[in-house]
Parts: sequence; C-alpha cells; structure tokens
Amino acid sequence: MSRGIISIYWGDEAKPPIERLKASVKKFHPNLPHEIIKVEAPSGDPSSLNQKAAILELSPFEETLFLDLDTVVLGNLDFGFEKAKQFGMAIAICEAPWGKRYPKIFSGDEIEYNTGVIFFTKKAKVVFDKWKELAKTIDSSILGISEDGIYTMPANDQGSFALAIEETGFNPFILPLNWNFRPMWQRSFFGPIKIWHDYADPPPFFGELNTYYANPESIIQYHQG
Repeated sequence: MSRGIISIYWGDEAKPPIERLKASVKKFHPNLPHEIIKVEAPSGDPSSLNQKAAILELSPFEETLFLDLDTVVLGNLDFGFEKAKQFGMAIAICEAPWGKRYPKIFSGDEIEYNTGVIFFTKKAKVVFDKWKELAKTIDSSILGISEDGIYTMPANDQGSFALAIEETGFNPFILPLNWNFRPMWQRSFFGPIKIWHDYADPPPFFGELNTYYANPESIIQYHQG
C-alpha cells in the first residue's frame, strides 16, 4: 500500500519554509515520498485556507499525511499512519478546542481540530466531501480579542472541518498534542515532540530531547518554558 506526505501552498513559493519541512521529513523518513503541491487561490483572500478541503483528491497515496508548510518533523511518524489506516483519520484537537469560536457555526461544546497535521485514508472520504461542501457555503469567521480590541478573522478552514466531523458523525483517532505541537500556545508538554507546528525554528533543546527519548531506557518527563 502506498504511503506518502503532501503539503500545499498558494501564492509566492519563496515565502513558506518549504525547504525546512522537506529536510525534516528526509531526516526521519528518507524513503517516504513528499509532494509539494501548488493550488490556485485568489491572492490575499482569507478563504484560500479552504483549499485544504481538497487534499484527499490531491493526494496520489492510499495512506496520506497532510502537513502545513510551517511544520517540522521531529520523529518517526509510523504510528500516525497506522492509526489513520485503522480509523480512516488521525488528527489532534486544536490548541483552541472550542468550536464556538465560530459563532455562525457552533454555540455549544463542539470541538475544533487543527488541520495542519492530518493523517488520512480514503475511509475518511465522507468527511472530505462534506468539508468541501461546507467550506464553500458557511460563514467561518472568528471573533477574537487583541490589545486593540475585538477583531474578526473573515474565514478559517477549521470551522468547516469541525462541522464536517459533526455532521458526518465520523470518529477520527485523536493524537496527543505532541503530534501537532503549537509552541506559541502550548508552553509545556511531556516529551518527545513528533511534529513542531510554528514558523519559528525549533530550539536545539528539542533535538536534544528527542535524542534522549530515542533511547529505549529513557524516562518520559515533563518539560515547560
């Protein structure tokens, strides 16, 4: 069965850290194909994020890992692929887990997932079909608060993805935060980290941690800061 990774981008390919991601994949999975795909999207249009809904169709693989271009692979990813093979999809809950961040979509305890790291197979086609449908039709704007007051993010793909999970009743395998680590918000963890998800480079400390945890006799520890 074919297995591989895809990432997508639109606009200027010189802006995202493509080479950083490709190098990190090669370090831990030198024989795993990684397709970087350019998609057409209006320049500067926030709804461009909705292009992610087409990743099942874009993937040439039977077992796929979708990675945002601001991710860095820090360890072996076979477990994620195996769980996607078993369940159809393996994902992590978003650092902001509340679906009701999207007031035009949710009002209760529905969960938001982070779409920057998605392991999937064609078993999850029903989710992707629904995601594509919803991404084109629903209001996925987000309300937030900054130092300057209340602001609105016009569109976000994660709102439509969360609704697709809800409406299809699909049960994905939930990966822990170590598989989609967002250092800006997640300031502590139990190592090791599998996938770093940020435009900032991982500090050398994370490489040292993963070297330590590669030893079968290592002891899982709590890290912060």
